[in-house]
Amino acid sequence: MKELVIMQGLELKIPPPLVALLSAVAMWGTARHFPTLEIPGLFRISAAIAVALLGGGISLAGTIAFRRAKTTVNPMKPENASSLVCSGIYKFTRNPMYVGLLLVLVAWAIWLSSVWALIGPLCFLLYINRFQIEPEERVLARMFGDSYINYKARVRRWI
Repeated sequence: MKELVIMQGLELKIPPPLVALLSAVAMWGTARHFPTLEIPGLFRISAAIAVALLGGGISLAGTIAFRRAKTTVNPMKPENASSLVCSGIYKFTRNPMYVGLLLVLVAWAIWLSSVWALIGPLCFLLYINRFQIEPEERVLARMFGDSYINYKARVRRWI
């Protein structure tokens, strides 16, 4: 029972960009202490930049769609949502801002040339699923009812 209270206490508490930043710092520390891959510099840098730009673009598209709908982008307060956004990038993923952050973390692992650093994006994904997305989905289902349930049935959580 105590574990359940602790787990629920983490829901919607840490802003996802901070979770990503903490993951990135842990990835950097991991890469410093474990062997790196021998990847040619130009390929590694180009791949890292391409993946980071893709992630940034996906996150930006999500933010722009929320702004156009005049709804909150604050992930800590999903109950402040004024509308259910289902257009634009939200036709392809229910969580483009989190997809974008995940891709930026993958780009960082590529930049670091570390297979071990890929644990960071995995931990980010698991944390965001449990402590951010699941609580958001409960709130949105309560607020938007069948519209949200139908949207969830049509569009995947990640990609």
